[in-house]
Amino acid sequence: MPDDLLERLRRFQQDAFPLQQSLFRHLVDHGQKPTTLFIGCSDSRLVPYLLTGAGPGELFLVRNVGAFVPPHDQSRGFHGTAAAIEFAVLNLDVRRIVVCGHSHCGAIRALYGDVPPQAQNLGQWLELGREAALPVAEPGPDVLRRTEQRAIVLQLERLMAYPMVRERVEAARLSLHGWHYVIEDGEVHVFDIGQGGFVPASRAENAGTGPYVLADADDAPQGMDASGIPSG
Repeated sequence: MPDDLLERLRRFQQDAFPLQQSLFRHLVDHGQKPTTLFIGCSDSRLVPYLLTGAGPGELFLVRNVGAFVPPHDQSRGFHGTAAAIEFAVLNLDVRRIVVCGHSHCGAIRALYGDVPPQAQNLGQWLELGREAALPVAEPGPDVLRRTEQRAIVLQLERLMAYPMVRERVEAARLSLHGWHYVIEDGEVHVFDIGQGGFVPASRAENAGTGPYVLADADDAPQGMDASGIPSG
């Protein structure tokens, strides 16, 4: 039986690597200097390099189920995602953090269903998105889309609880961006607090805005609650 993975590795070394060899040599000699931390869902249909047109050395990638951000205070235990955030901000001095969710997300759908009892880690992990869920028993496509977007903003808010993130955001040294990738349309919708929600990139004025924690419900743009999470 052919080993497809082995063949792909050989093709990379023989065909793709020679085209980028000088770039990889530069990255080895001078180290990586990515400007963006990309926190994305593990879904195989979400491909950060295709979405952004980035090449080697440009993105520091973190993938997990749901594109969730664990609390900084370790109240949910130790997490590789939290360690990656700290490393990207403190060691790599990234200038942007993107949280990218997507349509038809299995993690978001699981918030409204049952998780197999054997999946104890998954069940605990999904609680990081629980606040984004809406009070419905059987969600339709619109509810799932809204929950996907609410979950993205929730993670942006959680990022602001990381002291090194908040410090740099407030000093205008770091920006946060919430993206919702609609797979079937091939378009990313970016969260813009000035617009009160997610805007298709084809019509957006920027790649997303932040921070997104509002002090007073009266200050919230129409269609958003006091936390900055889209409510409509």
